[in-house]
Amino acid sequence: MKNSFLADYLSKIIDVSFTLEEDGSKVKIGHDEPLFNVSIKNPISKTELLKSTSLALGEAYMRGDIELDKDLYYVLNLFLANIGKFSSDKNALKKIIQTSVSKANQKKEVSSHYDIGNDFYKLWLDKNMTYSCAYFKDETKTIDEAQDDKLEHILKKLQLQKGMTLLDIGCGWGSLIIKAAKEYGVKSFGITLSEEQKKGCDEKIKAEGLEDMVTVKIMDYRDLEDSGLVFDRVVSVGMLEHVGRKNYELYLKNVHKVLKDGGLFLLHYISALEEHPGDAWIKKYIFPGGMIPSLREIINLLPEFKFYTLDVESLRRHYNRTLLCWRKNFLAHRAEIEKKMGIEFTRMWDLYLASCAATFNNGIVDLHQILMSKGINNDLPMLRVV
Repeated sequence: MKNSFLADYLSKIIDVSFTLEEDGSKVKIGHDEPLFNVSIKNPISKTELLKSTSLALGEAYMRGDIELDKDLYYVLNLFLANIGKFSSDKNALKKIIQTSVSKANQKKEVSSHYDIGNDFYKLWLDKNMTYSCAYFKDETKTIDEAQDDKLEHILKKLQLQKGMTLLDIGCGWGSLIIKAAKEYGVKSFGITLSEEQKKGCDEKIKAEGLEDMVTVKIMDYRDLEDSGLVFDRVVSVGMLEHVGRKNYELYLKNVHKVLKDGGLFLLHYISALEEHPGDAWIKKYIFPGGMIPSLREIINLLPEFKFYTLDVESLRRHYNRTLLCWRKNFLAHRAEIEKKMGIEFTRMWDLYLASCAATFNNGIVDLHQILMSKGINNDLPMLRVV
């Protein structure tokens, strides 16, 4: 059979061998024994494919126009190693890639992801609903244990003492600030743009009897500067990705304003080796407005705000394992999710979890924790605390 455009196109950007099935015929791509089969149920637009490989293939998978004979993560782990060769027409994708960083739009974008419903996230996150990279001390750890160890890992780095105050920018469902209050006696303050997350936080705080120790507010990070608030410690886990490249300095300026001199700031975020505008499919369907900073561009900005870097740690492989745990839980509840949210939504979220796991495994993205002090602090231990 003469190769189709899709077969010719994929053969130029994918360096693994597989079979492609179209219109009842199969063609082998690559020179080795095929590792999997891709079945095309309906044609994929050449125009859309050339505009964005990930968007065209991602949407086709969501619709059920692409089926695989092997596990989705297995295939994506091989496919996405070649993501640098994918087509991406920046002009045609401008509205997806370059969204507004205004307060109103960023709240809308955050809500589109995190306000899907607490019941949905409860199905596949850990028991405390910690929606960020876990910390696996060893391979025997469950996702529940690894998430608790991650919180402990962060809180130890912050060198908390009873009576201190802690700000969590983008506090999620509150697991970190609740643990800080319960186990370290720290008065904690969390901010989020998600109504569902605040609702979940308030329920947990009340259930734990921590109303006097933990407060959560709907608040934009840009409002910290004029809030009059001051903290001994600041932490931000998985929130910087929503700030946008234009606003990194503004973000750090606001942190600087509310952190006491000598105070510690821990920044935990998905990072990249180099600056990149982002993936069109992820930005259209999963994280509108999301932007992954490179490590160097954030490190480069820290001296402008007298932030002294104390420690930098990569948790890239931990995030790969975290995502695979989440996906396992997700798939265990697949029938329930399909019934409630629909087949296309379910395929979309499976694709999201599997593709993200693959990008971390292939080093396309990373996860870094940067610990820093505002100004010099010579009272800190000279050795790593964890």
